[in-house]
This record gives sequence, C-alpha cells and structure tokens, in this order.
Amino acid sequence: MRAEYDFSKMKGRRNPYASRLKKPVTIRLGSDVVAYFKNMASEMDVPYQKLMNMYLRDCVSSHRKVEWVSH
Repeated sequence: MRAEYDFSKMKGRRNPYASRLKKPVTIRLGSDVVAYFKNMASEMDVPYQKLMNMYLRDCVSSHRKVEWVSH
C-alpha cells in the first residue's frame, strides 16, 4: 500500500441510496411528548429525533399496535 494517495483527480459521487435512508416529515406532537423524548435523549446523550426514530423503529420491528378506544 502507498503511504499517500492523490484524490485530487477523483470525481465526487453521491450515495444513490441516501434518499432512501430517511424521509423528512412534518408531524404535530404534544409538547409533553417532545419534552419527554428530549429529556430522555439528554440523559442518553443522543439527539432526540434519533431517539424517537429508534423507538418508532422498535415499534415497527415488533409489530406493536396501539389500542384505540373510541368514545
């Protein structure tokens, strides 16, 4: 292996899968929900949006359902 490589002549290339990784959405959440995740995220030293995504991904992988009771 070389000690140094010359990357100045290489052309940059975007990741073709980057757009599939995450999708930006607009969502309305209760302030208590946001505060809960922000507090937990600060204790774990992770961004709160990442923590919310991890929690929702866990719900998806375990096929968790919400019990909906209509009044």
